[in-house]
Amino acid sequence: MHLPLNALRAFEVSARHLSFTRAADELNVTQTAISQHVKNLEERMGVPLFRRLPRGLALTDEGLALLPALAESFGRIGTLLEQFRDGRFREVLTVGAVGTFAVGWLIPRLAQFQEAHPFVDFRLFTNNNRVDLAGEGLDYAIRFGDGAWHGTEAEPLFAVPLSPVCAPAIASRLREPADLAGELLLRSYRSDEWVNWFAAAGVDSPVVRGSV
Repeated sequence: MHLPLNALRAFEVSARHLSFTRAADELNVTQTAISQHVKNLEERMGVPLFRRLPRGLALTDEGLALLPALAESFGRIGTLLEQFRDGRFREVLTVGAVGTFAVGWLIPRLAQFQEAHPFVDFRLFTNNNRVDLAGEGLDYAIRFGDGAWHGTEAEPLFAVPLSPVCAPAIASRLREPADLAGELLLRSYRSDEWVNWFAAAGVDSPVVRGSV
């Protein structure tokens, strides 16, 4: 089945807005042109895509089935064309990082990166310490840990010191690492953070109750 691209686009925009008028505004054409494109598409497909209501439009079952595929396809085309800004292909690089690392280390260096790679469209997402590249749509993820994450290839960047912090009132009653064993110990992401810290201090690790 050969369907006009303009008609498919007119339907997709109209379906998003549920309005021929707003679709016409977005595509910079007349409302009549949008209506005719959609009518032509419905006739070629042999099914109604909208129910025309007194105060707008409603998608039929056929329209509901068609919209997601068209929206994804036009979205991918738009994303690809956006990479040709300035007359050159711009490669998209999507990176996810823990918020504290992004703010404290990565973002201050982005200007230098962009200067060295002007045709890379760098996109940064801050999230937690989970590693799910495919699920989060990432090219790379920067995470704290040992790199033993299933389905990934990990490259160590640098070692990060692990230091306990506490309120001054708590610090005043601590004399040696073992004294921390009697306190309520909180952790951020990894369950073995305190275990490793106590091991480095030569002290048996107590049970860690939870995370924050």
